[in-house]
Amino acid sequence: MKSFLARFLFISSLLGTNDLYSQGLFPEVLVKFTPLVNGPIFSGTQMNTWDEQIRERGFILKEKNTYHLWFTGYSKNRNIMNLGYATSKDGIHWNRHAANPIQSESWIEDVFVIKKGKQYFMFAEGKGDTTHLLVSQNKIKWKELGNLKIYQTNGKPIKPGAFGTPCVIYTKGNYYLFYERDDQGIWLAKSKNLKDWVNVQDNPVLKMGPETYDKFGVAMNHVIQYKGLYYGYYHATAYQDWREWSSNVAVSKDLIHWTKYPDNPLVGNNQSSNIIVPFGNKFRMYTMHAQVHVYQSK
Repeated sequence: MKSFLARFLFISSLLGTNDLYSQGLFPEVLVKFTPLVNGPIFSGTQMNTWDEQIRERGFILKEKNTYHLWFTGYSKNRNIMNLGYATSKDGIHWNRHAANPIQSESWIEDVFVIKKGKQYFMFAEGKGDTTHLLVSQNKIKWKELGNLKIYQTNGKPIKPGAFGTPCVIYTKGNYYLFYERDDQGIWLAKSKNLKDWVNVQDNPVLKMGPETYDKFGVAMNHVIQYKGLYYGYYHATAYQDWREWSSNVAVSKDLIHWTKYPDNPLVGNNQSSNIIVPFGNKFRMYTMHAQVHVYQSK
């Protein structure tokens, strides 16, 4: 018997993409976003500070009535990416932490944070676009745990090179890591301990193209579960020189096989690195590159 997703895709091919909403695969609450605020809600200082500019993907975690933002700051005068931290009560107005940068010992960018028990784990790109892991008890002081170890399905380490833009989800008793290699595709690995990872398959689970908007680069930002399916929010570029990136979404029933939203991109014009935060029965989408913008679903 065909799966729900397979049946849906067959029906959609007959009905056309305009009926995708009525069938429920891409509900409007996950794909139709409008600006909540006109203009950026967070950015670099544009002054001679460690966070003169911010870059790549930051991460927002909402706990109780507080939004927590981790971001990467850098200065034209310092060739290093440092970690900053800010909080907000409404997800719009932010207060930078007085001790910023909160981590200056190691190179940190493209961060992703999960909570496990009473600890917070941060996956971040280091120098050379290799992913390393940090742990914290209070979201501010972070201890370096070293680079992730990723193995192919045959047990051998993946080939040397970049493995960045880490995105993690816990489901069905395992942690799953999405990572890119020079933005040429999105791979998937799984782990029990967060440090040692084995590829689910040795080929990308989400490839570039053939669509125009993601022809020259893709990287996963955030994966959420909604009504039995997984939604992967990713950034992509239509340009070989990577001069502009967009925010996009795809859906999957198993984290391996993905169907891209036919009306991608959700947002263009370099508003990429999208993170999804629940807001009542709606969602907010924060784009992080190179300023933070906020959108809210209908």
